[in-house]
Amino acid sequence: MTAASSQLREYLNFLIVERGLSKNTISSYERDLSAFIAEVGVTDLTLVTPMNVENYISIARARGLAESSIARFVVSIRNAVAFTCKEAKVINQVKDVRPPRLKPRLPKALSIAEVSELLEATRFLDDLTSIRETAIVELLYGTGARISEIVDLDVHDVLKSDGEQVPALRLTGKGGKVRVVPLGKFAREALDQYLVRVRPGLLAKERGALFLNDRGGRLSRQTMWKVVSAAAKRANIETPVSPHSLRHSYATHLLDGGADIRVVQELLGHSSVTTTQIYTLVTIDKLRESYSSAHPRARK
Repeated sequence: MTAASSQLREYLNFLIVERGLSKNTISSYERDLSAFIAEVGVTDLTLVTPMNVENYISIARARGLAESSIARFVVSIRNAVAFTCKEAKVINQVKDVRPPRLKPRLPKALSIAEVSELLEATRFLDDLTSIRETAIVELLYGTGARISEIVDLDVHDVLKSDGEQVPALRLTGKGGKVRVVPLGKFAREALDQYLVRVRPGLLAKERGALFLNDRGGRLSRQTMWKVVSAAAKRANIETPVSPHSLRHSYATHLLDGGADIRVVQELLGHSSVTTTQIYTLVTIDKLRESYSSAHPRARK
């Protein structure tokens, strides 16, 4: 094992123990950094130079990788080298290396009509599978949760009122940050249907998980992706639809409806309002389009 390999393992352990990052995030870091070490032939992370990083950027671009992916690689490399150099008390040669500049990428939200069609498409059969799929999509759109947050939900995260209704969910986001999000009428009813009619019949080994697969284990991230994409296909929605599309739609529709941006920030679990502000650009674009098409002095 090279010094770089052991240094990488030490860095990943730091991210798990000290930063509390999720398994998916850790896997992404490990994949990115292992690829860098292998491609550039790095044997010691303390010896990484700006030229090493530039060479890796060139290799990534030659392979057609997106600039956003390359930027993520650079940040991953820089953070790992910074940690390793600090531990070894040596000079960090790449501290001033910057990732490629990216153009702001606006999140793509579904229209309210498309969300309705998507939800209707989850009810493709009058059976228990459809009830579970409807509950998943209703929760993704009704809470703006990340798919990993829905996958990780346990039964005790369903917060009930004195009347035994389900008014809120406790979600655990990035870095282990916990937030409570309210549930609207449709999401509550869909979740209640799943809890009463479906989940008891699936119980097996995974008694804590909220969403269970047909074998009684925790429903996987991949299966939830398939649930959303299959519903979008049945609904004949032409634009690509993913669980994250529903998160984008949740935020955009809240802001379109007049919600305060600070409230939306809390609901989404963003640590900074700057991240949430990108959704205001979407609504501004819609206003600009409406103005351009409707105002007599706006036309060219």
